[in-house]
Amino acid sequence: MKFVVDSHTHTLASGHAYSTIIENAQAAKEKGLKLLCTTDHAPEMPGAPHYWFFNNQKVLPRFLHDVGILRGVEANIMNTDGELDLHVTTYPHLDWIIASFHEPVFPPSTPEVHTQALINIIKSGKADVLGHLGNPNFPFDIRAVMECAKEHHVAIEINNTSLTGKSRKGSEERCSQIVEIGKEVGVSFTTGSDAHFCNDIACLNLSQGLFEKHGVAEDQIISTSTSRFLNFLLKRGRDRIEEFAELY
Repeated sequence: MKFVVDSHTHTLASGHAYSTIIENAQAAKEKGLKLLCTTDHAPEMPGAPHYWFFNNQKVLPRFLHDVGILRGVEANIMNTDGELDLHVTTYPHLDWIIASFHEPVFPPSTPEVHTQALINIIKSGKADVLGHLGNPNFPFDIRAVMECAKEHHVAIEINNTSLTGKSRKGSEERCSQIVEIGKEVGVSFTTGSDAHFCNDIACLNLSQGLFEKHGVAEDQIISTSTSRFLNFLLKRGRDRIEEFAELY
């Protein structure tokens, strides 16, 4: 199994990451990636950039070091009403939107509250993927969320950093359950390194191990193929990115 897309990465703009997008792209090239999603934290996260940062991603070249750049964000789930911390003018400027729980923005609550928040984010159509769902501080009804994600064509991220024990400690068991149930339901998976330093770009070995443990086929993982990834975005109603014509 080979991954050609890293769908969750950060630059120093996030406030607690340490590399530039150029450094991340160079690392991506050296590690054989074809596409890199740059997904800095959205404005409500402490230290995150102003929404103008995301609106201005049009200035980014579509290729850096021969790696295709997808303009994205890791947005914060704000409440149970399907709201993210993105300005209304920001959405048209983005190719890829991750929706995640973060404790400083959404204080952990009950499994029922977390489940409602995730389902309403999915139904809102605002998010392309749900990020690092294994966080033990945010338990939820896995089957209900997987079935909703499948119905509404929202991807499920298996976050490599969550499996290292360095962040969101205790995520391993829930990530395994998510992969097991997600495989059965038929969701589209993706893989994110959640790199906050360029050396960690494309570090997806632990995510790969979970997929292999549960026998998930490559065609269920959109980050194993540029065509699979980009066509997933088309199915979600995103515009075709003409600069990537040869990658579809």
